[in-house]
Amino acid sequence: MSRRFRPFASVRARATVAATVVVALALVAAGAAVLLSLRSSLVDQADAQADSAARKVASDLAFGVSYDRLDLSDDDKPVRVLNEDGRVVAHTEDLERLSGEPVKDVRPEPKATPTRTPERSEEPEDSDAEDAEDADDADDAAEEKEDKKEEKEDAAEKAGGSDDGSDDDSLKPSEIDDDTETTERSATVDGETDDYRFAAVRVNTESKGELTVEAGASLTAEQNAVTTALTAMLIGFPLLLAVIAAVTWLVTRRALRPVDAIRGEMAAITASEDLARRVPEPDTHDEIARLARTTNETLAALQTSVERQRRFVADASHELRSPIASLRTQLEVGAAHPELLDVAGAVEDTVRLQELAADLLLLARLDAGEKPGQGRVELAALTREELSQRPADRIPVTTKLESVEVAGSRGQLARVLGNLVTNAQRHARSRITVTARADGAWAVLEVADDGSGVPPAERERIFERFVRLDDARGRDEGGAGLGLAIARDVAARHGGTLTVDEASGGGARFTLRLPQAS
Repeated sequence: MSRRFRPFASVRARATVAATVVVALALVAAGAAVLLSLRSSLVDQADAQADSAARKVASDLAFGVSYDRLDLSDDDKPVRVLNEDGRVVAHTEDLERLSGEPVKDVRPEPKATPTRTPERSEEPEDSDAEDAEDADDADDAAEEKEDKKEEKEDAAEKAGGSDDGSDDDSLKPSEIDDDTETTERSATVDGETDDYRFAAVRVNTESKGELTVEAGASLTAEQNAVTTALTAMLIGFPLLLAVIAAVTWLVTRRALRPVDAIRGEMAAITASEDLARRVPEPDTHDEIARLARTTNETLAALQTSVERQRRFVADASHELRSPIASLRTQLEVGAAHPELLDVAGAVEDTVRLQELAADLLLLARLDAGEKPGQGRVELAALTREELSQRPADRIPVTTKLESVEVAGSRGQLARVLGNLVTNAQRHARSRITVTARADGAWAVLEVADDGSGVPPAERERIFERFVRLDDARGRDEGGAGLGLAIARDVAARHGGTLTVDEASGGGARFTLRLPQAS
């Protein structure tokens, strides 16, 4: 990986990028929601203004105000009036186009033809004919409207409609429809084209029939407000994201500073191989502090294990040196003076050396995590078999055995029993008792003697490797101090315990507890 990409592989960089992306997504979502809400609010406001303007004109029409007297002077709210045929009959003076279509010229209402005298007439000769033609057209239009009105009333009666028109869309005379149809269209007013919200309201007049009033409210304010808000967001959001990225970078660097200290100390420990050193623990109660404490606990356990391994190697070398030196001496003497060769002593040293090597090998396998087998072992039968192979014991062994089974390695459990009996043979005066029984879910194997016992202060120490009490060392130089350590390790590997306390008749009582086989 090249150097320029390494910063993005750090936790600090990933946290900064992640925080910035999350905040950016949140800001985009919030900004979109604000813009949509702002636009919706302003559009609703424009709809209300358009509806108000349309109903104002519709109210004037309902009261019989003529087209030329309508107040359509508000250029900000263009208005047009449509008759039943969809023809524009009135509109704002400056309204030029609506949704791209030109607004047609308004046809004025027909007026009574005034009496003309020759001296006041300034019109061309054919003006009388045109006025008459307009009057005829007005009469035709009025008759056509009356016919349509009668047709609607007949259709309503045939359909079973009520007189108030509640079952159809017809309106009473001078009535304004409660419903408003709202649309969004572009309109050109006085040469300027903008977007508008148009409200269409129907009104029924006695003289002009049913009309539709369309009034618009400009969306310029809404568009300006949305544009201003969007511009502010486009400028403010990047600045805010930059601030968030910088703050996240600094905060993450400060939070990860103890991790860098831990990493540096661990690198120094690895380089120096000094397991006595510890990583710094921050004065906090967060995950990093717990990581530091766990690391120190791991270092302490590792240091203890290494020191234990070193002591084991040193003690093993010391214990092996004695029988090897004795055996070498006897062989050298025998080589120089065959008549002085102590064959029995050489054999004894060889056996002692063999047993010590076997103990060291078993301890090495146990330390390596060797798991016991899953066979079923009956403790009473195992005890009888093991004791039958010990005919040369100094003191006979009394047994009290009940049938109880455990799961595990038969060879390792036989080694435990043999070590406990051997230890009892070294310290007993006249009696050794082996008991096997069941105690609830546990199988219990006890080996008791009537010797001097084990002082309470030494009852845990005797299970350490190469540990022999002073009286044991004086009475028996052959023990290496590994038997009880092996017995406890085997018990732990089988999910049990091995403890020592005082026997009922004095002396020591070793108790092995193992889970019964299911």
